[in-house]
Amino acid sequence: MAPLSKAGAALTALREDLSGEVFAPEDPGYDEARTLFNAMIDRRPAVIAQCESTADVVTAVRFARELDLNIAVRGGGHSVAGMSLNDGGLVVDLRRMHEVTVHPAAGAAHIEGGATMSHLDRACEPYALATTGGRASTTGVGGYVLGGGSGWLDRKFGLAVDNLLGVDLVTAEGELVHATAEEHPELFWGLHGGGGNFGIATSLTLRLYELPAMSIAMLLYLPERGPEVVRTYRDVIEAAPPEASGAALYITGPPEEFVPQHLVGRLLAGALLTYAGPEDEMRKLAEPLLAIPHESEIVTAIPYADLQCMIDDPPGMRNYWSAEYLTGCPDDFVDVFCARAGDMPVPTGTQHLVFPQGGAVASGPADYPIPYRDAPWAVHPFGIWEDAADDERCRQWVKDVRADVGPWSTGAVYLNFTGDEGAARVVSGLGSENMQRLGALKRQYDPDNVFRFNHNIQPA
Repeated sequence: MAPLSKAGAALTALREDLSGEVFAPEDPGYDEARTLFNAMIDRRPAVIAQCESTADVVTAVRFARELDLNIAVRGGGHSVAGMSLNDGGLVVDLRRMHEVTVHPAAGAAHIEGGATMSHLDRACEPYALATTGGRASTTGVGGYVLGGGSGWLDRKFGLAVDNLLGVDLVTAEGELVHATAEEHPELFWGLHGGGGNFGIATSLTLRLYELPAMSIAMLLYLPERGPEVVRTYRDVIEAAPPEASGAALYITGPPEEFVPQHLVGRLLAGALLTYAGPEDEMRKLAEPLLAIPHESEIVTAIPYADLQCMIDDPPGMRNYWSAEYLTGCPDDFVDVFCARAGDMPVPTGTQHLVFPQGGAVASGPADYPIPYRDAPWAVHPFGIWEDAADDERCRQWVKDVRADVGPWSTGAVYLNFTGDEGAARVVSGLGSENMQRLGALKRQYDPDNVFRFNHNIQPA
């Protein structure tokens, strides 16, 4: 850490040089600027630089290097472990950089590093175009894509990172790099799953696809129907075209119009069938699920951007998630999965999901550090609650789900679904066979591990 006089002079210069705003702990607005969606995270950075341009990002990085400050990068701020915030360091906050430019003729979008899925989806909507996005509209595009990118459209269009055409990156030295399959191809390879380890993504270019219609069937059942619902959903998906996706799940009945009043606050089983196509085709697929006695249903065409907002994680809640990727979804797995719903924290926002992969996920590029690509199913225990007194039981429930499904786990994992679960879990998310190559890239672009607030790759 630099002497106070040097730090003060550098901070004054940063305030003068940055187009965006700079917050230090004594500044009005500092607490609001450091607040994340996950209320479990309470950290106090020394400086928050709200950047408005790539030049601002370069200035901020060079400021941090001059003072030997750790750097955290905030795009959407949706890291469940709070990796977009640190104590005593610099936060490079990209949220003011959220412009999305759609190029319909080229079938591509140019997306600034602070854009969320909502910015991307709404920009594409007028053109009836889309690409695989996160399952929540508040997710930041940059971290989501560079971490792999699973979503409702991945069986049809591949993982989000499969559609990555280029990245503009600010390195740990404050230099600009443009990575594509032709320019800096080794770096481009590492960005397919390596997240923010190699620099700050100030913009990305993603391939877009025509999506003229989207439809869903969301059905809620009494929990005792759960095993039948999960098996039926599995059978529907395994016989369905890649346009079909969604999840079988357990939730607490939310206080929404479509939920009968007497079921609000109670454990419910559910099936969400998403379909990248018209409602009539989706209804035919959904017939076996509709035939099971249910308490509530929404069966409708829906704009994709609206679907993306349906299960947004509300800010201010406490969050702890994880995931396991599975060799299959056999009946004995279904029994174990459903049994664990019996002690799911209710009533909370917690969700207990099993969802499919396959399709374009499985057939996508095999070379990238995406070791979970060939898993046909995944379990995603998604803990959300309000009261700090529930911290231990909610976290333990997530861990218990993982332990339960261990016999069917492939050992690989999508890191964006996990918090800080240790170095071995990072290897599970990137593939042990890729770690030496990724470590060499880290040594080339960030030898001092400046960008360590992430699922970290050590320089090798």
